[in-house]
Amino acid sequence: MNAYVMIGGSNTRKSSICRALTGCFNRNIREIRTLSGDNLRLYVRVSSLQESRTTPAEYVDEVNEKAVRNVLFSLWPQSQLDDPASFPDAQTYLDDFLARGWHVAAIAVLGQSTIPLTNPSLRQTAAAFPNTFIDPINVSAAQVRKFFAWE
Repeated sequence: MNAYVMIGGSNTRKSSICRALTGCFNRNIREIRTLSGDNLRLYVRVSSLQESRTTPAEYVDEVNEKAVRNVLFSLWPQSQLDDPASFPDAQTYLDDFLARGWHVAAIAVLGQSTIPLTNPSLRQTAAAFPNTFIDPINVSAAQVRKFFAWE
């Protein structure tokens, strides 16, 4: 599984950027053309996994039902406050996915200039987009699209 991830706290426009990138309202499969001219068949999940109260295992099961090889989803940097064991921080979700053999292709960190990840291999796939709070959605989406190497 190839994962494209957006990490950001509240009001960093994760959902709006995701919708601008894919045209997906909530959850759906989309075709995305890469800069190399290939088409990615991509399962898109707009709301952050912690916000929608989806555990890592539940998300893996959901993705497996879709029979795709690429996903785009969002995470909060921190865990869900009322149930951090079930809905942990972004690093824990990503470590879980890596342990299941997933490949993290790219991580866009929205609304902050620091990368909230401790895993060195994940940090290498991440870029910060600190101005998503203030930039127009089309500007932020264009920056993330370029980083993901999508047309």
